[in-house]
Amino acid sequence: MGRAWRIEYEGALYHLLSRGNEQGDIFYDNTDRGRFLDTIGELSERFVVDIFAYVLMDNHYHLLLKTRRANLSKAMQWFGTTYTRRFNNRHNRNGHLFQGRFKSIIIENDAYLMQLSCYIHRNPLRAGIVKRLADYRWSSYLAYGYGKTTPDWLSTKLILSQFAHEDEHKQYRTKVQKYSKEEKRLWENFRHGLFLGSKRFVTRLRKQHMPEKPDKEISAHLQSAASLDPSEISDVTTRLLGCNVEELKKISRVSGPQKEKRDIIIYLIWQTGLLTNEKIGAIFDLTYSSVSHSVKAVKSRMAKEHKFRDYIEDLNSQFKV
Repeated sequence: MGRAWRIEYEGALYHLLSRGNEQGDIFYDNTDRGRFLDTIGELSERFVVDIFAYVLMDNHYHLLLKTRRANLSKAMQWFGTTYTRRFNNRHNRNGHLFQGRFKSIIIENDAYLMQLSCYIHRNPLRAGIVKRLADYRWSSYLAYGYGKTTPDWLSTKLILSQFAHEDEHKQYRTKVQKYSKEEKRLWENFRHGLFLGSKRFVTRLRKQHMPEKPDKEISAHLQSAASLDPSEISDVTTRLLGCNVEELKKISRVSGPQKEKRDIIIYLIWQTGLLTNEKIGAIFDLTYSSVSHSVKAVKSRMAKEHKFRDYIEDLNSQFKV
């Protein structure tokens, strides 16, 4: 399958995530983490990118940013290559460091930036690394929550300006502390694996940025999706989940672990944004509403369980037909 479609335009807001190859670490020590942040600073200056928030975990990172030019792919290609080269040189290793291409979610507005910054900053808590976010050094939380000195390239004003009263740092701490209850509501607006925003926002971007005649790379991607059939999907899902689509279709009432696997398969297909619910339903002999229920079930569980969300993201990186 060809590369996923990227939407790029001036002023676009993104949430980015990239994991280590084969779940491996992308930082071995604090020197690596420092060099990573230095490289982010170079990216910000070189490609005119505003960095709003970040968190560095052992085997992955999150970034929240805005591209002032339509250059996300170019900027991240440079970043991935540069950091990998520096990491490999320091540790006398070769080969890929990151697992495929970075994942990107395009964000509708500043309100989602606030919510995503809370989500990003809570990563060390969800992973059980610390009990207090104030004890975690490798994120932008200390800048937001306590006004600590920030790198020159980190921009906190846009998010903190959403607090109307004084002591925005205290207000931000309070919001992050209470945010676990809001995460589910945030991901309810995650659409097609590409967008975080309203349906109107998604429709507008598709009209403005989906070319009438896609380039060869995107065309190959769409043609591949259009030609999907159950036998191809079965090969992939059997490999990933031990679950065969054709066998599922023969069962009159799917329940328990089999239903969970079917819901996951449906979600993996749906989140590509390349097939309608009707077409997905045709693959599984399901109605449009049944497909919607399956997608909602997976999204709801992802919002509640970080391990399940990581599991789905890992499957998604391998889901190619």
